[in-house]
Amino acid sequence: MSKTRVLMLSVLAIGFGGLASAETLQMGGTENASRFESANKPSRGMTQQNVEANFGQPQNVRQAVGDPPITRWEYDGFVVFFEYDKVIHSVSKRGQ
Repeated sequence: MSKTRVLMLSVLAIGFGGLASAETLQMGGTENASRFESANKPSRGMTQQNVEANFGQPQNVRQAVGDPPITRWEYDGFVVFFEYDKVIHSVSKRGQ
């Protein structure tokens, strides 16, 4: 193998080695916050009937859009997204 080829392969190996490095960001105290938030919002898989029975009437209902149909119910502190009649996600409103 020629010296030029060995040099090129070495440069490429060093260059790609730098791309593979990363840092991990450690955040403390998020475990309790996520448990508290999920306890105050509907959980995945609940039906619209169960959500209404447990959390009351939503303040605003956005009609279904797309295929599959996604519906959005807005409450004072959170928003619930449904696929058909099942909860797929619920999120806290910012600043709540």
